[in-house]
Amino acid sequence: MRLRLPHLLLGIAALTGLGIGGGAVLAQIEGQARGVMPIDDGSSYEVSGVAVDVSGKTAEEARLGGWRLAQRKGWAMLAQRLGRSGTGASDGLLDSLVSGIVVENEQVGPTRYVARLGVLFDRVRAASVLGVSAYADRSPPMLVMPLQTSGGASQMFESRTPWQQAWARFRTGNSTIDYVRPSGTGADPLLMNAGQIGRRSRGWWRLLLDQYGASDILIPVVHLYRQWPGGPVIGVFEARHGPDNQFIGSVTLRVGSPDGIPQLLDTGVSRLDSLYQRALSSGLLSIDGTLKPPAPPPVVVAPDDSPGEEPITGLDAAIASTRAGIAVTLQYDAPTASAVANAESLVRGIPGVVRAATTSLALGGVSLMTVTFDGDPDKLRRALEQRGFQVSGSGTTLRVRRGPQTPAATPPSDNVTNG
Repeated sequence: MRLRLPHLLLGIAALTGLGIGGGAVLAQIEGQARGVMPIDDGSSYEVSGVAVDVSGKTAEEARLGGWRLAQRKGWAMLAQRLGRSGTGASDGLLDSLVSGIVVENEQVGPTRYVARLGVLFDRVRAASVLGVSAYADRSPPMLVMPLQTSGGASQMFESRTPWQQAWARFRTGNSTIDYVRPSGTGADPLLMNAGQIGRRSRGWWRLLLDQYGASDILIPVVHLYRQWPGGPVIGVFEARHGPDNQFIGSVTLRVGSPDGIPQLLDTGVSRLDSLYQRALSSGLLSIDGTLKPPAPPPVVVAPDDSPGEEPITGLDAAIASTRAGIAVTLQYDAPTASAVANAESLVRGIPGVVRAATTSLALGGVSLMTVTFDGDPDKLRRALEQRGFQVSGSGTTLRVRRGPQTPAATPPSDNVTNG
C-alpha cells in the first residue's frame, strides 16, 4: 500500500472542519475487515508438481527423505527450464538455495511417504549458481487492480473478495510480470474501486501509480455466474491493461459447485498470468506514454553581465546550474516504522550518499526513498547488494528487497475444468 499521507490527512481534515463528510470518510476506511497481504513477493523460483515416493525406518525419516529428493529433482527441473541442464548442486548447497517446500498433496504411512510437492528456490542465489540474470527478464512494475463482478455487483477493494484473495495467494516468482499487489487495507478502497477503471484523467492515474511505485496498470476481471443455488459456477476471466481498460484476452472456466470457487479463481489467476506474459513478449504491454510525468521545463541560465567578469555560458553554465549528486529512487518494503528508519540509516551509511529520505511512505507496503548519490548509480547498486539487499531495476530507479519469506502451503486445485 502506498499513500501520500499529507494529502489524505489534509483532505479528511478539510471535510471534518466543514462539519460534513468527515464521519462518512472515516467509516469507509474503518469498516469491516478488508484486504489480505500477498503471501509471496516474487523473490523465489517455484518448481511445482515434483512427485516423490520414499521409504524410511519411521514416518518422519521417510518424509525428510522425500523432501530431500524433491530438492534434487526440483533443482534439475529448474536448471532445465532456465537452459542450464546438467548444472549439479550438492545437498548442502541445495539446503542454502531452497527457501520453502509447498505440500500440494501427501500421504504419510508408518514407513513410507508419497507426495506431490513444490520447491521454492531463492531467486538471487539460484540465479548466481546457474549463471543467469535474476530479474533482467521481468517487466516494469505493474499495479494489479482485481475487479470481481458477481450477482450484478462489481467490487475491487471496497470489501474483501475471493478474487483479491486468489491474487494474494498467487506465487509470482515464475512470472515475467513484476506485479505490485495492494493489500486492500487502509485507504486502498478510497483510491481503487470499481469506478476507478472508468476514469480517464491521466493526472490522477499518474498520482495513483506514484503512490504504489508502479509504472503501468493491469486490470484482471472475473465475472461469476451461478447456474442455480448450490449448482455449477462459471467464471469468465478477462485480462485488461492500461488506463483505457484495453482488452487483451479472456478465459472461461467451470466448477461443479460453489465449494470449488477458490480453485476456480486460482486457476483463473494462472491463466490470466499466462495471457499477460504472452502480451509482454509480443509488445502489447507497452507503457502508455501519457502515464509518464511531463518533462520539466528547460533551465534558463541568465548570463552575468557585471563589469570585470565574463558571462557563464555553454558547458560551464550547465555545470553551474546543477546540484551535486544524482537523484536515485529506491523502492523498498516498509512493514513497520522501525524498518523505514533502519533502511534510511543503512542507505545513509553508504559512501557517496549525500542525503537519503523517504518521500512516499507506505507502512505495510512499498515505500519510495529519494537518494542523492555522488557517483555512478551502478556503484550504489553494488553497495546495496553488499549490504544484503536484492536489487532489481536499472538506472536511477531501483527496487530493493530483503531476504525472501517462506510462504505457507497452498491446497491443490485438481477439479477445475475448462468451460
